[in-house]
Amino acid sequence: MQKPLIFDIKRYSINDGPGIRVTIFLKWCPLNCQWCHNPESISPKIQKLFTASKCIGCGECCRVCPVQACTLTPEGIVTDEALCTLCGKCAEVCPTLATEMSGAYRSVKELIEIIEKERPFFDQSGGGVTFSGGEPLLYPDFLLELLDACGRKNIHRAIDTSGYVKTATLLEVAEHTDLFLYDLKMIDAERHKRYTGVDNQLILNNLKVLAESGARIQVRIPLIGGVNDDVISVKAFAAFVAGLAGKSKEVNLLPFHDVAKGKDLKLGQERDLSALQEPGPESVAHALEIFGEYGLTANVGG
Repeated sequence: MQKPLIFDIKRYSINDGPGIRVTIFLKWCPLNCQWCHNPESISPKIQKLFTASKCIGCGECCRVCPVQACTLTPEGIVTDEALCTLCGKCAEVCPTLATEMSGAYRSVKELIEIIEKERPFFDQSGGGVTFSGGEPLLYPDFLLELLDACGRKNIHRAIDTSGYVKTATLLEVAEHTDLFLYDLKMIDAERHKRYTGVDNQLILNNLKVLAESGARIQVRIPLIGGVNDDVISVKAFAAFVAGLAGKSKEVNLLPFHDVAKGKDLKLGQERDLSALQEPGPESVAHALEIFGEYGLTANVGG
């Protein structure tokens, strides 16, 4: 069974499904969205993050590095990636958390123990656990084991997915899931490929098939100024979602915010976000109005 790396566990989450939840983030994503706010989720490998403003120049990381990959400079710690084995010893001794490691293996047993500790909050709020990423459906065997264990304990299960996975995998997982948070980036195929790196035919088809299966679905749309907040794009979203089988789907609009720049710096990478804008209040209000015209309930956030 392929084991995923876990890069974050978020407790007391109120934006990843109903109630108060614990959200478990798995590394590796088949998409490379230009606006991704979790860039550390894209790679399936362990990554080293460094925050120069936190570094106090103590040099502890240099002393413990078994391969001498860390060097203290006036700008902070520089890591020789050709030497670094990502063992994490530097992060373990860093007193200010200037150096962090993104990605750690956790067993199903460990994760269930973490989830169960949050049960009082689930019971009081109608919450549960959400598996997010990255793309959790890239690890179906591991995920199914987790979902079954939660199901036996009557813990509500949600999955946040891009939908870019095998249809058979999606439908198998749907039999063990209470709610899908389905990310819909764009309807136009050419734009989708330009901004995410992949075609969206499989994503759209999977959403149709999932709706036909009777699965409960919330559609989540990142609303990005200059990319998909124009009237034509929003009407295409609304028409597609309104045409899905079953009960009318709730839509959550997630306005773009440039929150990932700090993470890019930590990863030592750059992205050109100049074409991406935060949608203004008028743009968001107009989008909500359009979804309403199609008989859909749309909310901001969630």
